[in-house]
Amino acid sequence: MSGAGIILSRRAALGGAAALGVGLLPGRIGGIAHAGTGRIPGDTAIRAAAPIAPAERLARIARVQAAMARAGVGALLVEAGSTLRYFTGINWWRSERLTAAVIPVEGPVAIVTPFFEEPSIREMLAVPGDVRVWQEDENPHALVAGWLRDLKLAGRPVAVEETTRFFAVDGLQRALPDVRIGSGAALVNGCRMIKSPAEIALMQRASDIVIAAYRATAPQVQAGMDGAQIFQIMRGEIARRGGETPSGGVEINEGSALPHGSRERQTVREGSVILMDCGCTVDGYHADISRTFVFGTPDRAQREMFANVRRGQDVAMAAARIGVPAGQVDDAVRREYERLGYGPGYRLPGLSHRTGHGIGMDVHEPVNLVHGETTPLQPGMCFSNEPGLYAPGRYGIRIEDCFYMTDSGPRYFSEPPPSLDDPFA
Repeated sequence: MSGAGIILSRRAALGGAAALGVGLLPGRIGGIAHAGTGRIPGDTAIRAAAPIAPAERLARIARVQAAMARAGVGALLVEAGSTLRYFTGINWWRSERLTAAVIPVEGPVAIVTPFFEEPSIREMLAVPGDVRVWQEDENPHALVAGWLRDLKLAGRPVAVEETTRFFAVDGLQRALPDVRIGSGAALVNGCRMIKSPAEIALMQRASDIVIAAYRATAPQVQAGMDGAQIFQIMRGEIARRGGETPSGGVEINEGSALPHGSRERQTVREGSVILMDCGCTVDGYHADISRTFVFGTPDRAQREMFANVRRGQDVAMAAARIGVPAGQVDDAVRREYERLGYGPGYRLPGLSHRTGHGIGMDVHEPVNLVHGETTPLQPGMCFSNEPGLYAPGRYGIRIEDCFYMTDSGPRYFSEPPPSLDDPFA
């Protein structure tokens, strides 16, 4: 989708899709769901959010250009992907044909794209820029090199956004043999790690949509369903509320003990642990939320593990303070779990993965809440908080809620549920 954002008609909103100005959509109809889902709120607020404005994208370009000047960099090469969208509004896919932006240390950006894609690229370009095209029998890397020569930047270092593919870098080096190429990760991450109020509002809306979809999906789960069937329900509930690119999966029974799932098909039965890890985007910004519940009545051990996972989330939030190295959040959770008899470290039964990851226009982006990460927490940083616990061969429980840092500490996008008896409250 382009930087123009989401605009839906009132008719579409009344039909179930969420328009940007809508305040409330039904989370479910009815009162108490079957045992295991607890009491689910009848209405769920979905807050409004405006698309990213062109002025904000221009401010981003100015910020990265200032960082480039300080680093002595002449230009930044950004291939199609989330960073291209972040700076220019162009939401494009990667193929064997190069579409990329070259951001100079001064002046407007240049977009290089195939000739036949130019009309689409110009429609999405949300900032002033020079669009240069190449024909199918021409070398797009020579076009990039020529643009650098035109701006007298060919003799200065070129930084490359870290996910840019090798063929783009190799092609530029062949077209401009004396070019000095370095990593642009610090330049890009220095901008993208700190979210603006507009970005946070979009992530809040995405989170609200996913929470509402969870509350609508849970009562529809039936015995005999597998994870794919449950996710299809969730996907539809997300889309009905205006969420874009529904993503994730559902793991059941022993499969829930594997953080990213099992190939073995499991089905719902009485006492099944069901772990749902789902998300969506709004104007390119992600929500990533996990919920775990039991089909039927949870037993004592399941309730205890759920309570311990929730304890880990609370410990993470208490440790997340401005100026604290991000890795110390993970350390605090791991110490608590070791005190409870899990681990030690990343061993099982216990928490085998990091406590959380950065999130924004990518569902996983720098920096992570992981042991050894020294980047200090700053206002505007956004993270997942997901300290799951896993008992191989039995089940696993993960609760994931994302948060953002403010001057006074962390603030949740979605509030964690209180207990396994109310896993969607």
